[in-house]
Amino acid sequence: MKIGKLILEGTPLFLAPMEDVTYKSFRWMCKKYGADVMYTEFVSSEALVRDVKKSKQKMVLFDFDRPVAIQIYGHNIDSMVRAAQVAEELQPDFIDINFGCPMKKIIRHGAGAAMLRDLPKMQQMAAEIVKAVKVPVTAKTRLGWDKNDKPIVEAALRLQDAGIAALAIHGRTREQLYTGVADWTLIGEVKNHPQIQIPIIGNGDITGGEKAKNLLEQTGVDALMIGRPAIGRPWIFREVKHYLQTGETLPSPTVAEVVENVKEQMQLNLEWKDNERSAILMMRRHFAKYFPGLPNFRELKIKLLRAETNTEVTGILDEIVERYGSVRPVYEE
Repeated sequence: MKIGKLILEGTPLFLAPMEDVTYKSFRWMCKKYGADVMYTEFVSSEALVRDVKKSKQKMVLFDFDRPVAIQIYGHNIDSMVRAAQVAEELQPDFIDINFGCPMKKIIRHGAGAAMLRDLPKMQQMAAEIVKAVKVPVTAKTRLGWDKNDKPIVEAALRLQDAGIAALAIHGRTREQLYTGVADWTLIGEVKNHPQIQIPIIGNGDITGGEKAKNLLEQTGVDALMIGRPAIGRPWIFREVKHYLQTGETLPSPTVAEVVENVKEQMQLNLEWKDNERSAILMMRRHFAKYFPGLPNFRELKIKLLRAETNTEVTGILDEIVERYGSVRPVYEE
């Protein structure tokens, strides 16, 4: 598939943009295990226009990231255009517009998935951004607002007309948030619509190789995007690729192997952040996901989530290895 001049071979795997998740160390872990395309955390256009330091830090790119996109969100077209121009200065491979975030703090301002309720404005915003920058512009969205309002086919056609170079579709509505089952049927309708020429990226419920293959066969999408299932399991990209190539399911890593990865990610955070506490706080969401299905693990998990220093974290991780080293965590399939 192609995004502008960027050519991606086979069925590329995209790491979905996620706030407070897809920062440097996690992107590194996912790239290590085979993610083909990275995204930054999504960045507020209003914050960029105001030159907020924290938001600009989210857009810092690294050599290992590429190919990589900076994702922006907002409701004001002028601010979004300016944000795209600011993002372009950092030389991403493409810029992505967030038309899919379902969280209240985003949609209450008319951004993210709220744009699905105003398709003409969505189209105008995309068109203005495309005109304002030289790098390709893509978008990510959902099926619609709720079960009675799923305008994804019209939205895709409008975005294509606006000049969007590729479209990622999460198979849920805004109302669903991240609950229920992703509906791949409408993703397939978009991909196979006779007027759709741009690449379509399928997203939602890709928890393993078999589901990835099913999504591909059902919809014919050009690429797959994995988000929350990669938290605590960055090797899912390796597992999916192996299954797509061989039809075989790789065994999950042992707890001892998982711990080595956790320590690597933790060390990257320590090197990247300006203080130890910040590095640990960034890891807590990942700590909560790294060891699913272990028996009698609650006490150790709580200790890990409450740890305040890297010495504490390392000691708890070593204790986890002593108790569970050869056990394999149980991941959702």
